[in-house]
Amino acid sequence: MKMSVMNVRRRLISATAVSAATALGLGALSACSSDSAASGNTDKFDVVASFYPMAFLAEQIGGDHANVTSLTEPGQEPHDLEISTRQRAQLEEADAALYLKGLQPAVDEAVSQTGIKTKIDAAALTTLEDHGGTEHAHEGEEGHSEEEEHARDPHIWLDPVKYAEVAQGVGKAFEKADPDHAADYKKNTAALVQKLNGLNSTFENGLKDTKTKVFFTNHAAFGYLAERYGLTQEAISGLDPESEPSAARVRELQQEARADGVTTVFYETLVSDKTARTLARDAKLKTDVLDPLEGITDKSRGDDYFQVMEANLKALQAALGAK
Repeated sequence: MKMSVMNVRRRLISATAVSAATALGLGALSACSSDSAASGNTDKFDVVASFYPMAFLAEQIGGDHANVTSLTEPGQEPHDLEISTRQRAQLEEADAALYLKGLQPAVDEAVSQTGIKTKIDAAALTTLEDHGGTEHAHEGEEGHSEEEEHARDPHIWLDPVKYAEVAQGVGKAFEKADPDHAADYKKNTAALVQKLNGLNSTFENGLKDTKTKVFFTNHAAFGYLAERYGLTQEAISGLDPESEPSAARVRELQQEARADGVTTVFYETLVSDKTARTLARDAKLKTDVLDPLEGITDKSRGDDYFQVMEANLKALQAALGAK
């Protein structure tokens, strides 16, 4: 099978589709406080973030001037998030809400119903893409269903370039909302973007020469990362990590592993690894963690975004046979 076929099948949605991209995701937990006592009405710029990748941006950009809390508790699977009465009150008291619109309707609804002045939707700060469902197409195969074709991938933070675009937009929003500290927000944003650009270069260099370009994941979280670095993600499940694959899909992956020289099935820390381990056992493959960074827990291979992304790079290098 030719990689050119796989890569051509990746579908890019234009910037005009951003506003309509309602299948976007909110991720998991934040390392920052989610205690109601630490939420609104402080002397700082109070920011409520929906999940870890947004909270991390707010903390990095806000620095000493921001008080950041997360709607998603540590260890909670982000796709299951429901908003409590306490959290609605927390939103009302905040100076800004930072979220990623679409995948968690409860958060979208709560943010829309509050009188909060500054609402920052990360989905509107970068171009959203359609990665064509769980698998790439081969010659002679039928295309994906219409629903799969138009699913918008929420996992923009796993591409350092897209994450940097979002960071720049968040920085500008902070400057406007809290002009007294605009100079510091601008400086902090520039420093974060520089680090993300460095991470991008590290990934480019680390993945440019590998034995195979195909990797298996538990759910389709790594489409942006794969596209950025010339790889092909094959997901057991779709964008929803809790969905169960069909028997036909499992058989297809077993055949694909042999055809593409796949060595490893990746699973993640916040959802069950049962399906991934079963596939690995049946196909005689290894297993390892590739973290979608929807939250940091004691199981994470690192304490923050950058450390976990570096661990992800090492895991990919080992699985793909980096030279």
